[in-house]
Amino acid sequence: MNPYAQWITMFWMLFSGAMMGLAYDSYRVLSNQFRFPKWIIHVLDIIYWCGMAVFVFRMLHISNQGELRFYAFIGLFLGIWSYFLILSVTTQRFVVMLIKVIQFVLYTLQRLIIVLVWIPIRTIYRIVVTILRVIGTLLMFILGILLRCLYPFWRLLKWVALPVISRLNNQPWMKKVKGICVKLWSRWS
Repeated sequence: MNPYAQWITMFWMLFSGAMMGLAYDSYRVLSNQFRFPKWIIHVLDIIYWCGMAVFVFRMLHISNQGELRFYAFIGLFLGIWSYFLILSVTTQRFVVMLIKVIQFVLYTLQRLIIVLVWIPIRTIYRIVVTILRVIGTLLMFILGILLRCLYPFWRLLKWVALPVISRLNNQPWMKKVKGICVKLWSRWS
């Protein structure tokens, strides 16, 4: 392997080490912020290490067709060390700030949905229900007045129709009609 390929491999391993540190810091800050249960943290640790192993070996394959040399380990170690020395605190602060920004955006979207969608729908619903109640009350009031006004006519109609109704009730065909009506009524109810 020529020196150019070795330096390219060293560069990719430095980059891979820095990416491992970046991913680790991001993962650590997220797990501290969201306070996952311990069993989930163990599962996430396994996922992190498997993902980083695949990533590092993929970078190794890209840089020198997967040849594993001692300087690759040195490059990986130097990449992780330089990352934690230079960028670790900045990355942690950035991830915390990013989490806060995402939480603020989600809170703002939630408030917008409540203010622009939920409150107008609830207000319209309350207005419609109130209008329907007022209309129902007015209709019942008008119907009550109408029935009071028609009550004398109803008594007169009843007085006039009473002899006709009593004669019809004594007819045998009327008893059959009553029986059919009672059967239909009991079938429907």
